[in-house]
Amino acid sequence: VFIVHPDQSEQVPAMVERYKGVIAGRNGTVHRLEDWGRRQLTYPIQKVHKAHYVLMNIECENETLAELEHSFKFSDAVLRHLIVKMPKAVTSPSPMMKEEKSKSLMERGAEGRPADIPA
Repeated sequence: VFIVHPDQSEQVPAMVERYKGVIAGRNGTVHRLEDWGRRQLTYPIQKVHKAHYVLMNIECENETLAELEHSFKFSDAVLRHLIVKMPKAVTSPSPMMKEEKSKSLMERGAEGRPADIPA
């Protein structure tokens, strides 16, 4: 997971493509990529209250992981990053995406209901 400064939100797709290129260039695999969008931070980071979240589940060599971590550390756009090593690849949607999907389905269901019929 990496968190991007909100002023750099337009750059997120290019950043993701660059990171995917690094991974693919070294025979790595991206198993899951989720753009969680701009969200409220629990506490301010560098006087910023909202940031853009991106989740990447990848499989790669240690050298590739070190290069990605170096890129995260020295990028001014990345406010925070977290790398967790897992025993095997996780490809199912994250709880965050499941929550978003259920919210959107609930909103669509509420919009489709006629106003004069009680729920």
